Amino acid sequence: MVANIVLSEVEYTHIGKRPIRPDGVDKVIGRAQYGPDITLKGLLHGKVLRSPYAHARIKSIDTSQAEDYPGVKAVITAQDLPFASLSKEELGAGYQALKFASDHILAGGKVLFKGHPVAAVAAANPHVAEEAAKLIKVEYEELPPVMSVLEAMADGATLLHDDLYTSSLGETSQTASNVAAHARYEKGDVVQGFDEAAVVVEREFQTASVHQGYIEPHNGTALWSADGQLDVWCSTQGAFTVRSSLANVLRHPVSKIKVTPMEMGGGFGGKISIYLEPLAALLSKKSGQPVKLVMNRVEVFEASGPAAGSLIKVKMGATKDGKLTACQAELALDAGAYPGSPAMSAAMCAFACYDYPNGLLDAYDVVVNKPKTQAYRAPGSPQAAYAVESVVDELCEKLGIDPVEFRLRNASKEGTRRIEGPVYRRIGLVECLEAARSHNHYQTPVDVQPSGKLRGRGVASGFWFNRGFVSSCNLTLNPDGTVSVVMGSVDLCGTRASIAQQTAEALGIAYEDIKPSIADTDSIGYTFITGGSRTTFATGLATINASQDIKQRMIERAAAIWEAKVEDVEYVDAVLQHKSDSELRMTFKELAGRTLTTGGSITAQCNIDPPGEGNSFAVHIVDVEVDQETGKVDILRYTAIQDCGKAVHPSYVEGQMQGGAAQGIGWALNEEYFFNGQGQMTNSSFLDYRMPISLDLPMIDTVIVEVANPGHPYGVRGVGETPIVPPLAAIANAVYQATGVRMQSLPITPGKVLDALWSQNGS
Repeated sequence: MVANIVLSEVEYTHIGKRPIRPDGVDKVIGRAQYGPDITLKGLLHGKVLRSPYAHARIKSIDTSQAEDYPGVKAVITAQDLPFASLSKEELGAGYQALKFASDHILAGGKVLFKGHPVAAVAAANPHVAEEAAKLIKVEYEELPPVMSVLEAMADGATLLHDDLYTSSLGETSQTASNVAAHARYEKGDVVQGFDEAAVVVEREFQTASVHQGYIEPHNGTALWSADGQLDVWCSTQGAFTVRSSLANVLRHPVSKIKVTPMEMGGGFGGKISIYLEPLAALLSKKSGQPVKLVMNRVEVFEASGPAAGSLIKVKMGATKDGKLTACQAELALDAGAYPGSPAMSAAMCAFACYDYPNGLLDAYDVVVNKPKTQAYRAPGSPQAAYAVESVVDELCEKLGIDPVEFRLRNASKEGTRRIEGPVYRRIGLVECLEAARSHNHYQTPVDVQPSGKLRGRGVASGFWFNRGFVSSCNLTLNPDGTVSVVMGSVDLCGTRASIAQQTAEALGIAYEDIKPSIADTDSIGYTFITGGSRTTFATGLATINASQDIKQRMIERAAAIWEAKVEDVEYVDAVLQHKSDSELRMTFKELAGRTLTTGGSITAQCNIDPPGEGNSFAVHIVDVEVDQETGKVDILRYTAIQDCGKAVHPSYVEGQMQGGAAQGIGWALNEEYFFNGQGQMTNSSFLDYRMPISLDLPMIDTVIVEVANPGHPYGVRGVGETPIVPPLAAIANAVYQATGVRMQSLPITPGKVLDALWSQNGS
């Protein structure tokens, strides 16, 4: 079931409709070109030699046999990266950042996770490259792996980096540590707040590392020409991010690097960082030929970036009538082998759904012997919401207050100040909660099945900031009356359609007359990644602004043709007309047909870094069934409710909500990086890494709430991040309602459920 709740009704011609996506035909018939599809004359194929150890010192590398192997054209190690020949003095303050970036690409002194690249080979075909890579001899000194934040933060823990010092509250420690950073946010007095509370709940929660699960593996093809020009083709969420990362790690001018983004086979935040692109570039430079590398699925799991595992402690207090008095949390998220976990955003999201007078948050970014953490839809927020929303559910139980009613009493709204400072503008959390309370799903009692299986219902809220950041676009009016829209935003999941709809709306012409395309980094202005729920908002604003320029230039052109004053000409519903002479009138297409003979093409461009992105909230309701004999949890019914500001293309919005919920269900019940005692991932395949399939999922109902974002002319808010935030907690709360056991560790596997039930029953 799909429902829309529209609170400020504005009817648009194209916004809110469900047109066919512009790239649909190419993708359906197989004409679309993805990263691995690229073929160049003289193309070589690369393979990467990866560490079998999670933590080890590299004592020596011998590549001679690989270099002599027939068909091999180039072999590289960390010594081929510029960092190897740059001194600390030369790099100054940038030394450590470049060291970490370079070591992540090719391990220098130590390997820090199983799958860490050590060397790479380019050969005539991938089979030769693979055989040659096996001939590279690496001597390791194995070291103890550090696999959890608790272990990494302990006194006397094995250090991953001898030169990593904790940055904490404006100061830097004098002793090396596995804690890269510590941040604190606070308001009011939490001690006083807890003293005022009638009920206080304090709990500790753990989540495992999970993977984004995109179907297309990482890939990169590069051609480093003799004149220093470097061309790269890859699957990425941000071509300009790839360009700047390559320029940094290769010490090569951005003006000499062109990145062409190919079609995307899924990303979810995991295709922002570079992995294979610099290896392909160095192999191409060394061989003088283009080189392509493509990960296999094991490499994707073991050597690309999963979402962070976490250890989170939450303490919340409330009065008898259900008003929060204090909220406190400590959040430690693992960054993988190099600093950069989403611990800080997790902290900022943790209590974002609530208005409370006293709060204290401590966040820790911790390195461990795992692949470097990357973004995964609202990075940090799902882990934080799992902990906070579970505690909220327990508060509701102790106070005897309905879970939705409690959330309404404490909900953030316009004017609420978050703990880190920003004040909410118009937001739709209250409207989402009201939609949940009145929904048939919530109003219908949970069925009790007399077959020995237990059933329960859970509710949880979720938040994501949404983002603005820089976007660029170029618009060209074509002689046939169509408009070409060239943008720098990669199309992950309907970007072409949502941008075309906004452009058509702004110009007042047919959606089918907008021709959107994605440009390389030489052909468009800088554009930030497609991610953070920013693209429809920010790139949409860029095209709206450029559309206004197109309209103004068409007015000027019409005035010139009619020899009239510009101020006497107006643009109304895609018609140019003289304000006082009704005979002077041209349609959009008519004027377009005259542009080449009356002064040339009409074009416009916009580069924008817009504020006012509009925060996003969601509320999810889930019913589960727990088998007491096996411990298996089944999802019976699921409803996702979300404020989308204005759903530009409702079908894609519903798809985002359903997709985020499905991924959250997997995170809650099945998915985890499972490591053995040596720090080696033992389930690095889709067979063993249990992502949910269609048989594991119910039909996911969606309710689109539309509380217009005042920062966008059509009220748009980003959609893609928030749907993954509530599922973890909603499912854990439902399992508790079914079993009476609080699950404080994810995933909620059958084994954990059985252990909890047996413990509860004293067996």
